[in-house]
Amino acid sequence: MRDIVLQVNHLAAAYRKNTVLHDVNFTVRAGSLTGIVGPNGAGKSTLIKTLLQLHPALSGEIRFYQTTYQKAKDKIGYVPQRGSVDWDFPTTALDVVTMGLYRKIGWLKWPRAKHKAKAYEALEKMGMADYANRQISQLSGGQQQRVFLARALVQDADMYFMDEPLVGVDAATERAIMAILKELKKAGKTVLVVHHDLQTVSEYFDHVMLLNRTVINYGKTEVVFTKENIAKTYGGNMRWMGEEEQNVVHSVK
Repeated sequence: MRDIVLQVNHLAAAYRKNTVLHDVNFTVRAGSLTGIVGPNGAGKSTLIKTLLQLHPALSGEIRFYQTTYQKAKDKIGYVPQRGSVDWDFPTTALDVVTMGLYRKIGWLKWPRAKHKAKAYEALEKMGMADYANRQISQLSGGQQQRVFLARALVQDADMYFMDEPLVGVDAATERAIMAILKELKKAGKTVLVVHHDLQTVSEYFDHVMLLNRTVINYGKTEVVFTKENIAKTYGGNMRWMGEEEQNVVHSVK
């Protein structure tokens, strides 16, 4: 039981009167890198927001580290969808990353030199040190995503939730982000990532959650990520790379 870091039982959530999630059940163990995949409207982003109390739950139980989110939140980092952020806000990349330290600094206190240094180190790790004093509105989409990931890293959390961090980024940024996520896993951190590209699931994640308003299946990628399970999740017609290529999805129509 000690390695269980998240337990969700019978979770449900809705927007207005439309149920988005129903009877969601799963358990996450420490040190796993999980891809959350499913069709558009499956409730992937809503799931993360509900777990982190950014969206109300209709029912169900959520336990982080055998306690409530409020008591465990200092152990949790979050990277929202890039499209949900006001990138025109007048602030620098370094300031954005420093914001990730405010729980440790204190909301009414100014960051000190050691905090700025830690934020700069996180930018450096993401290859963004040269842009530390650049306004975030002047950065490309991929650069903005690197900055937001640096803000999450500087929190030094035990568990990270990331909502589509690879959407709209260039290939180099995608490789850089995945390298960092795999480093986090290697360090014993737990990472859950909303992901859209089925072709890279087997390469990127050791665990996968197939979600379509409820959890269709969840577990080790090599066991769960099969043609049959993906068909249950997505429905419709699928085109595969070939029956002999370990049931890897080529595309979903």
